[in-house]
Amino acid sequence: MVVPAAVLLVLGSVPLGIGWYLEHQLTSKIGRIDGVFRQLDASERPARPAPGTPGAKAVNILLMGTDRRSDVATTGDDAEAPAWVPGAQRSDTLMLLHLDGSRQAAAVVSIPRDAWVPIPGHGYGKVNWAYSFGGPSLTVATVEQLTGVRIDHLAVVDWTGFAELTDRVGGVDLQVPDTVHDSANDVAWTAGWHHLDGRQALLYVRQRYGLPGGDLDRVKRQQAFLRAVLEASLHQEMRKSPRMLYGFLDTMAGSLSVDSGWSSTEMAKLAFSMRGFRTADLRFLTAPTLGTARIGSQSVVRLDGPAGAELWQDLRTDRIDQWAAVHWRELTGDVVP
Repeated sequence: MVVPAAVLLVLGSVPLGIGWYLEHQLTSKIGRIDGVFRQLDASERPARPAPGTPGAKAVNILLMGTDRRSDVATTGDDAEAPAWVPGAQRSDTLMLLHLDGSRQAAAVVSIPRDAWVPIPGHGYGKVNWAYSFGGPSLTVATVEQLTGVRIDHLAVVDWTGFAELTDRVGGVDLQVPDTVHDSANDVAWTAGWHHLDGRQALLYVRQRYGLPGGDLDRVKRQQAFLRAVLEASLHQEMRKSPRMLYGFLDTMAGSLSVDSGWSSTEMAKLAFSMRGFRTADLRFLTAPTLGTARIGSQSVVRLDGPAGAELWQDLRTDRIDQWAAVHWRELTGDVVP
């Protein structure tokens, strides 16, 4: 889920000639997922903003990490197993990356995997069931119906790529405010700073047992880790060292699969349009919720309809800066449980 954002930001931060060269060399390594948008019912999709209106030049990318347990890669050009097998996995992480039309503001909005939402053709269920029922296409349709935001592209990364990416940047530093114990993995996270390698990072971002907010705190951990990796990938030494830069991007590209309609040329143009973007311009937040509840035997997350409607409307009309100024308390901070 971190990979496409990092690819775009890093490519956009290097000199134009180098960026185009790297794009040409690296995009061939990215895996392709066919038919993601072709299978959608055009009449059911949110309309594209009309040219010249707010949001017309924005780009919305759905980022997914899957929970399929596989001994071999399922994404990227070296994938040895399919990214989706019906009923075999769900979307373990689901984020909507919104890049505003000016490329001066962006937001990563996490949708909790247990959010109780309507799934087209399947009634209500947890949002991560959509991937199990109908793969990438149904996941896109579910998010579009929930938010009213038109999705332009899809990017998927599995946990193998996630761990490799962490090791490629030399690990990341994160602060744990209070000591917590992960009973599922028998891991104690002591209060203070931790330097995480790929294996430790997986344990960190996947923990929910022992956290005060359970799965909602797990979402915050994922966002905090995403911020840390982006900052690590954009540090000055990375920009100065072609070998380090290429190795990092090579690892990312080899771990990533995107919809087949996202061409290399489009990626390059988008990266170039973000050449002035900085991680400080990127906000992290979670879709507004009302807490957890039980529906039958299921423990679910209830979304806040009115608050969510306001957020999605501001995303559609490129007003994420204005939304953040009013709802700044709801942004994910630098230190999370």
